[in-house]
Amino acid sequence: MVSLDQSYAVCRKIARKRARNFYYSFLLLSREQKNAMCAIYAFMRACDDLSDEAGGSAEAIEGWREDCQKALQGDYTDHPIWPAFHDTARRYAIPSEYFQEMIDGVKSDLEPRRIQTFDELYRYCYRVASVVGLTVVRIFGFDPKDSAEVLHMAEVCGVAFQITNILRDVREDAENDRVYLPAEDLARFEVAGPPFVRDDCFVKLMRFEAARASSYYLESKPLVRLVNRRSRSSLWALREIYTRLLKRIEESDFDVLDRRIRVPALEKTAIVLRAFWMR
Repeated sequence: MVSLDQSYAVCRKIARKRARNFYYSFLLLSREQKNAMCAIYAFMRACDDLSDEAGGSAEAIEGWREDCQKALQGDYTDHPIWPAFHDTARRYAIPSEYFQEMIDGVKSDLEPRRIQTFDELYRYCYRVASVVGLTVVRIFGFDPKDSAEVLHMAEVCGVAFQITNILRDVREDAENDRVYLPAEDLARFEVAGPPFVRDDCFVKLMRFEAARASSYYLESKPLVRLVNRRSRSSLWALREIYTRLLKRIEESDFDVLDRRIRVPALEKTAIVLRAFWMR
C-alpha cells in the first residue's frame, strides 16, 4: 500500500497531466489545498475514465462505488489515490453523497444518451459538475453563515461549466452517441441530427444554450467574494478560464463541429499571473 505522501504525489501527477483548465487555478492555492484539489480531481478522472474507456461497464462502476465507500472509511484497495482521497474527504468534511452523485453521473454515460428536456440536462449537470463545485468550495472554505448562498452558487456555477463543456464537445459527444442538447430545444430551433450541420438553425440553438450558461455565470459571480480570502484568486482564475472558453465559442459563431475550441495555454498562464497579483 502506498503512503499518504506517495498517494498525494500520484494525484498531483494525474492532475498536472490531465486537469488542463482546473490545474492552472490549483497553482494559486496553499500546498494543502492544492493537494486536496488534486486528490478530488484524480478521483473524478478515474470515475470518468470508467465510462469513456472501451469495455466500461456498470459492474466496473459499481465496483468503484464499493471501493469508494470503503476508502471513505479508511479501508483501501490497491489503487494509489485512495489514501489521499480519504484524507481530503475527512479533512474538509466532504459529504459522501457528493461522491455517489458523481458516480451516478458517470454511470448514466455508459449507454447512448439523448437528453429530452432542460430539467433533465440540469440534473445531469448537477451530477457531473455541480457536485464537484459543492465539493471544492469546501476546500476553498467559507463562512458558515453564508452556507446556503455559497452552496447554491457553487451548484449553478457547476452547471455553467458543464454547459460550456457540452457546447464545446457537441461533435465529439455525438460521435459517441451522446446528445446533451435537449430534444425539446432541437425541436424548437428545427435542428436535425446527429450528425449536426452548422446552419442558421444550429447557430441559433447554440446561442440560446450559451445564453443559459452566461446567466448561470452571472448568478454565481458573487461566489468569489464569499469564499475565504486566500482562495479567491484560484476561484477567480478558474471562472475566468471557463468564461473565456464560452466567449471563444461564441466569437467563433459556434464553429464547434470542425474543430475543438480551447483557451490557449499562454492565455491561461496570463490569467493565473493576473490572479496572483490580485491577491
